[in-house]
Amino acid sequence: MANVFDTLQQRGLVAQATDADAIRRILGSEEVTFYIGIDATADSLHVGHFLQLVVMRHLQLAGHKPIVLLGGGTTLIGDPTGKSDMRRMMTREEIDYNAERFKQQMQKFIEFGEDKAIIVNNADWLLDLNYMEFLREVGVHFSVNKMLATEAFKARMERGLSFMELNYMLLQSYDFLHLFRTYNCKMQFGGNDQWANIISGVDLIRRKEEKEAYGLTFTLLTNREGKKMGKTEQGTVWLDPEKMSPYDFFQYWRNIDDGDVQNCMRLLTDIPLEEIAAVQENDGASINAAKERLAHELTQVVHSQEEADNARETARGLFGKGAADENIPTTTLSAAQVPGGQIAVLDLLVACGLTASKGEGRRLVEQGGLRLDDEKVEEIDAVVNAEALVRGVILRKGKKVYHKAVLQQ
Repeated sequence: MANVFDTLQQRGLVAQATDADAIRRILGSEEVTFYIGIDATADSLHVGHFLQLVVMRHLQLAGHKPIVLLGGGTTLIGDPTGKSDMRRMMTREEIDYNAERFKQQMQKFIEFGEDKAIIVNNADWLLDLNYMEFLREVGVHFSVNKMLATEAFKARMERGLSFMELNYMLLQSYDFLHLFRTYNCKMQFGGNDQWANIISGVDLIRRKEEKEAYGLTFTLLTNREGKKMGKTEQGTVWLDPEKMSPYDFFQYWRNIDDGDVQNCMRLLTDIPLEEIAAVQENDGASINAAKERLAHELTQVVHSQEEADNARETARGLFGKGAADENIPTTTLSAAQVPGGQIAVLDLLVACGLTASKGEGRRLVEQGGLRLDDEKVEEIDAVVNAEALVRGVILRKGKKVYHKAVLQQ
């Protein structure tokens, strides 16, 4: 039976490890309890979280026990890693709501139960900490000089780093110590941007317990240029169908750059490596088939087989100039939005969320990037009549973004 560490390496998921040989040996010889932490900063998981869930699933299928640590406490502070400014301070109510949403969404990807995987919330132990005791037990083991030398903090020094954020590394390290003591949790996994926080936790356990713990970071989801993936013109690629429709989710993956397809297939799916290696990047038919396979596979896992099939059928119909539009993202307009029986195209674009402003819509029309029912819109002051909206009109922004607008009756 293959060692799960080898599987993670072969799929390109391993970035750094505190002791790769020891981690491989332990994962291959015993059941390991490990954890991945997720701060509750939004009301839905996104594709960056999905990569973490993929890693958890690989490990769980190999017989190991995941702990999902929801950051109900650490979210109150905010991780400065990778941020150019201090994160917006959130209320307890917002954080608790987001944490509950995360719990619901994770059920689709990870099997939870007493002997399977558990979810814990660090608010349960962080919020009642005695600060003086915490400084004496934990803070004494941290060198501010070393902390400020890490990439997480260096990038913020010029713009300003709050004392509150400086505490984040201590809190995350304490989380690892608490889970080690409570659940015999020996390993922490996280994105590669969490390396400094993870090794600080490993070091704290060594100092406090005189025992070994281990850390491993996995590859961040980036494109060929090294930029983080998971953003569209409309915003973040969410896993919640209410925030991003299954069709839009499918289209995001269907339209990624050719050079990113094989990497996303390796990192995010269970598609066999031999099949991925056979994709020919310089062969249009091969790369398009791979993109559709990737999009269908991910939409099926995140949403459902039915939604994946519907999205694929709709995309094929649109790009083949067919009429399969029932699964296109749709905006329903009220009568108040169509005063006098018509609406300006620029207003319609804003109402549908295709542009952030009428100025942006004006530029889109001027550049020839908007089509209405497959006819190019050439006039900035063009309007759409209520009669057409009752039937439903299809807006196409650029070559790949489709949206339907209908009038509520």
